[in-house]
Amino acid sequence: MAEQLKTFYIDKVVPKLMEQFGYANNHQVPKLVKVTVNRGLGEASQNAKALESSLGEIALITGQRPVVTRAKKAIAGFKIRQGMPVGVMVTLRSERMYAFLNRLINLSLPRIRDFRGISPKSFDGRGNYTLGLREQLIFPEIEYDSIDQMRGMDVTIVTSAATDEEGRALLKELGMPFRDN
Repeated sequence: MAEQLKTFYIDKVVPKLMEQFGYANNHQVPKLVKVTVNRGLGEASQNAKALESSLGEIALITGQRPVVTRAKKAIAGFKIRQGMPVGVMVTLRSERMYAFLNRLINLSLPRIRDFRGISPKSFDGRGNYTLGLREQLIFPEIEYDSIDQMRGMDVTIVTSAATDEEGRALLKELGMPFRDN
């Protein structure tokens, strides 16, 4: 499955982007560098079960064991001390990255209720795209009965593109369903 997206990138996307942006060399064409999946858990400091279930869910979705992120500073207003777990994250590269993106684009995003496409404005100015998902049920790996609470996550797609326009063109050619604004 990951091979499909990677070969599609090499065979179809690279020549199209070279023509569109006038690159002289195919190494100038933007490519996917990594995908990070991040979930912040506000209640993890009090609820160890929430942390465990999130670790399991993210591992199931991405196919890789996540890392627990911990608080750098103590914040009394949020009842957080330094070193307490505040979230989970995983960084995907190469084969797992392509497999995850293929599932996200072709299976998960179309399963969102009232889906009309994702916002083309969530680029950071350097060609990287961040997508916020409200629930984990859009992934076919997650069963409805196995979850205790709806929790969202952030998916950041890091590209080697220099500008947002190049990053948007790359993701659009890979099949990312951007809505027309």
